[in-house]
Amino acid sequence: MKEKEFKSLIIFENDNYFAFNKPSGITVLADRSGEKGLLEIAKTIYPTAQACHRIDKETSGVLLFAKSPDAYREASLQFQNREVKKIYHAIVNGKADFSNFREASSLSNDNKGAFVDKHGKASVTEFSTLEIFKYHTLIECRPETGRMHQIRVHLAINGFPIIADSLYGGQPFFLSDIKKKFNLGKYEDERPLISRVALHAFGLIFKDLDGSIITAEAPMPKDLAAGLSQLRKNNN
Repeated sequence: MKEKEFKSLIIFENDNYFAFNKPSGITVLADRSGEKGLLEIAKTIYPTAQACHRIDKETSGVLLFAKSPDAYREASLQFQNREVKKIYHAIVNGKADFSNFREASSLSNDNKGAFVDKHGKASVTEFSTLEIFKYHTLIECRPETGRMHQIRVHLAINGFPIIADSLYGGQPFFLSDIKKKFNLGKYEDERPLISRVALHAFGLIFKDLDGSIITAEAPMPKDLAAGLSQLRKNNN
């Protein structure tokens, strides 16, 4: 990612912090493949930048960076003390009717992913339904803790895995699933409308160094927005 492209994805900035609309498919830190992580790219623009938290490689959305050690320390304490409000949007398989539903199954993880474990770490997510479609649902997710794959597992154990999340039972999303008169060319293979885990970090609410409240929101990326458009268009 080039500097110009990186700067175009900054959705909030002041003297202490900047929030970035992370694309899907990019890690926060450099991985074993040798590909640069977002923090490494950020440091070419802001040498003292630090990532205040992480989100999964496939997940898109708000990622907060601090510009100074003091700002990083303050944000880290807020995340640690569960004072930061995190809002995610997920498109799931199935028709889910949640209204401030609270899932509190404890989680552990291994090299395959995360799983429910009564002896695991406390994990809490609150879910509310935003839109219900014929076979899918758009859900707002508000995690109070920050465990690995927390939202993905908490949705899956309630019977609503995230679209394309094959690790936890999510199914691909094809236009032929929802469009009544769908025609594919004789020698064509249908491709899924959404080809990655349909989870987006929509918003963060936290305090600046002076105590003022900052709200950073990331627009839905093109792939998820296109999928939602088709769900709304073919919802009858």
